[in-house]
Amino acid sequence: MTETGQLKKTPLDAQHRAANARMVEFAGWEMPVQYTGVMEEHRAVRTTAGVFDVSHMGEIRVAGSGAEAFLQYATPNDVSKLASGQIQYSALLTEQGTYIDDLLVYRVDDGEFLVVVNGANVGTDFAHMRSLPQIDVELTDVSEEYALLALQGPRASEILSSLTDSQLDEIKYYRFAMGEVSGHRALISRTGYTGEDGFELYVAPESAPPIWEALFENGAQYGLMPAGLGARDTLRLEASMALYGHEIDDTTTPWEAGLQWTVKLGAGSFLGRDALVAQKEAGVARRLVGFEVLDRGIARQGHAVWMDGRVVGEVTSGTFCPTLEKAVGMAYVPVEAAETGNELEIEVRKRKLRGRLVNLPFYRRGK
Repeated sequence: MTETGQLKKTPLDAQHRAANARMVEFAGWEMPVQYTGVMEEHRAVRTTAGVFDVSHMGEIRVAGSGAEAFLQYATPNDVSKLASGQIQYSALLTEQGTYIDDLLVYRVDDGEFLVVVNGANVGTDFAHMRSLPQIDVELTDVSEEYALLALQGPRASEILSSLTDSQLDEIKYYRFAMGEVSGHRALISRTGYTGEDGFELYVAPESAPPIWEALFENGAQYGLMPAGLGARDTLRLEASMALYGHEIDDTTTPWEAGLQWTVKLGAGSFLGRDALVAQKEAGVARRLVGFEVLDRGIARQGHAVWMDGRVVGEVTSGTFCPTLEKAVGMAYVPVEAAETGNELEIEVRKRKLRGRLVNLPFYRRGK
């Protein structure tokens, strides 16, 4: 929110209203939750393309000769492995090895990184990073310098290619390049939060409206649609991507969340390392699992999960997935009960729905 307590508006607010978006409060911002409908927008991203306004995300610049060493301590992944133009999924952890936030680390060059964090956590993340030891490093919250558009779907490359001279085929997954889109300077990143191919475009706030208009002018022939927060959530859940405040928070560790691949214990000291080493040696007591709902009904976050006549956990995320045409969800259950095929029950409005554990991810592009 602003200092006056009003919701923040993205640079694309006028475009959302012109497209008859239904606006809601989200992380202190007024954001589009849907335009024509969640299911239609979801299916557009899976079959053609959709574009999201995710300008609420936060950006923190980490610069100086000590930038790499700082991030090596601040995050559990191995920042030293990043080449310029490469991106890494990682986290900020507490001393207990639990999540402050998950994030993306962009290596701009040897002495500069861009850290992209969740919009609701910008202030918390920046304060946490400022509290860590800093030698020859400068931290700057540059969130106000960026608007962010996410063009996602199997036709994303075709739509974007005629608006830029950048060779999109050379920008591989989790890599980025500086270029121009429709005449406006942009950081073009091959990333996203939908399980589809696509690009995220970091641009100056004043560049966002003309780029939005250019995308739709060029994308109309492909069926490009604007997509809101509702479709963003159903898409990421189908792809089994963790969301802060749902699958990960300050009570969960990467080992429990199935994100152990983001932790490089051999890369040196980092905040939370000792706790993660101890938990790895002792073994986790619970694990994040996926389930499908067998009865008619939808599981939602907070619904109790029953196994063998007792409550063993609660749903972290759940919805009806348009691509799968069934209700699915994720939950933490005791590790001894986390075997694929095991049955469970989800308590929904005092009624128990039958469910079954299934492998994650629910959806994988091309399969």
